[in-house]
Amino acid sequence: MLLRIDPASGLPIFEQLAASVRSELARGTLRGGDRLPGAREVADALQVNIHTVLKAYQQLRDEGIIDLRRGRGAVVSESAGVPAALADEARRLVAHARSAGVAAPTLLTLIREEYDA
Repeated sequence: MLLRIDPASGLPIFEQLAASVRSELARGTLRGGDRLPGAREVADALQVNIHTVLKAYQQLRDEGIIDLRRGRGAVVSESAGVPAALADEARRLVAHARSAGVAAPTLLTLIREEYDA
């Protein structure tokens, strides 16, 4: 698994880290039971503060995506995976939006509105 950040992004680094984990889940690269790299290891590799990584991990824990256990680290929850059919449908939706010239922010707004309806 490769956690990615973009220092030039307007998003806080902890949100980028959490989004990277969510993305790996959606792709199927991460599955329930997989262990995430230790916070210190991620912080050293990305040259960020360890508290930034811990904040990302805590956010993922609060969302039910990972379990944090002392001595065991961060482990992807068994229920965290995205069903394959849903991931396929999302890919089709994005492809359709691209072909229709719909920008990503517009598509995300549409999805949020529908989700909250």
